[in-house]
Amino acid sequence: MHTAEVYTQRRKNLMQKVGNGLILLFGNKESAMNYSANTYPFRQDSNFLYYAGHDEPDLAVLLDTQSGEQILYGDDLGVEDIIWMGYQESMSKKAENVGIEVVRPMEKLAGDLCKAMAKNRKIHYLPPYREDRKAQIAFLMETGNGKREDSTSEELIRAVVSQRSVKDDNEIQEIESTLNAVTRPMYLNAMKMAKPEVFEYEISGMIEGMALKQGYSMAYPIICSVNGEILHNHYHGNRMKENQLLIIDAGAESRLHYATDITRTIPVGGRFTSRQTDIYSIVLKAETEAISGIQPGIPYRDIHMNAAAIITEGLKSLGLLKGNVADIVSVGAHALFFPHGLGHMMGLDVHDMEDLGEDYVGYDVDVQRSGQFGLAYLRMARKLEPGFVITVEPGIYFIPPLIEKWEAEKKFTEFIRYDKLKPYLDFGGIRIEDDVLVTSTGHHVLGDPIPKTIVEVEQACKI
Repeated sequence: MHTAEVYTQRRKNLMQKVGNGLILLFGNKESAMNYSANTYPFRQDSNFLYYAGHDEPDLAVLLDTQSGEQILYGDDLGVEDIIWMGYQESMSKKAENVGIEVVRPMEKLAGDLCKAMAKNRKIHYLPPYREDRKAQIAFLMETGNGKREDSTSEELIRAVVSQRSVKDDNEIQEIESTLNAVTRPMYLNAMKMAKPEVFEYEISGMIEGMALKQGYSMAYPIICSVNGEILHNHYHGNRMKENQLLIIDAGAESRLHYATDITRTIPVGGRFTSRQTDIYSIVLKAETEAISGIQPGIPYRDIHMNAAAIITEGLKSLGLLKGNVADIVSVGAHALFFPHGLGHMMGLDVHDMEDLGEDYVGYDVDVQRSGQFGLAYLRMARKLEPGFVITVEPGIYFIPPLIEKWEAEKKFTEFIRYDKLKPYLDFGGIRIEDDVLVTSTGHHVLGDPIPKTIVEVEQACKI
């Protein structure tokens, strides 16, 4: 945990930003895997972690923006609970650790909210993403006259996003130290293991095992696949073959639950073929030039569009596209090969604050989401600010069903040379990703370098 002063200041800033009513912050509950006593590994709500620190279930915080009163709700364990779960700190000690003075049993929360609503005080809460949270809100928001306040608070969403978007030095250090201690070694080992006849699950198992062995966890389900054209491919059952491309998209989560998110594409057998080298070089150029363009005040959408132009120019040079590069990008024909956004915010969530609504996090009044295929998936488009941590992850993919669909529809035939794509239908995909901090003067790539040039990757595969 951070110090009590850190959490106290965060809550003070939050109350000042919201400015009226009560702020209700929920911690998560345990989630049953197949029966109530057998639960999934517990993961605390990220907003609760940010403002209240504690990584245990069945807690809540209520903040009064007018009086300044702050209350931690939860229950001390009884003897029978201690028999099964062991000793835990008292609720009063938990409150002290995060700078809260008032503690109440969880059963008091409903009554406290009812009294506040009877006085027509607004209750601010964030959008629920779990069914048990939705049910909990429905119960707590019931009033004596049968009416229910069932809308989440846009004021609170915007206040949380404005705070959590800017990482402080402690948060940045947490991410960077995790990259160096766990995530980077994962990839170095994976490059050594990427050989013919090895199963994908041997590598994905190694990755998760390295995290667990050091007391960390995974920030999201591992992508480790020779079918890299499937963007979120969590199947790990393929036995790898010589000259296939293995995409690994994985990141360790720190002990304080800060995410890392790295992608590398590795040649099975240790050497890229000439065709793979051509495509890889285009993606690498798009990634490195996108990173070099990161600085405060630049809309991330502009950096995405520049990466799309680099990819388009590269594919045109290989004879897969034709026509004017600006025109190809403008109409979205390049999205056949690059159908996702360049990157996203990262922090306590790998897609930071996505539970609050992507349009609040990655967009603003100046930059609105496009409806164009590919560009519509851009999670981060707004102007960059110092303290943002973002991913940069361009890619090129040859997706047979998408190619077949567009060709049958005769889509963008003035730009796409479908006849030249036939030899690439078994290619797969290439993606390269790093985590980048926006600084006051430019940017800083977080963590020690992980091999990503062709020479570096091939050398790492040989070691």
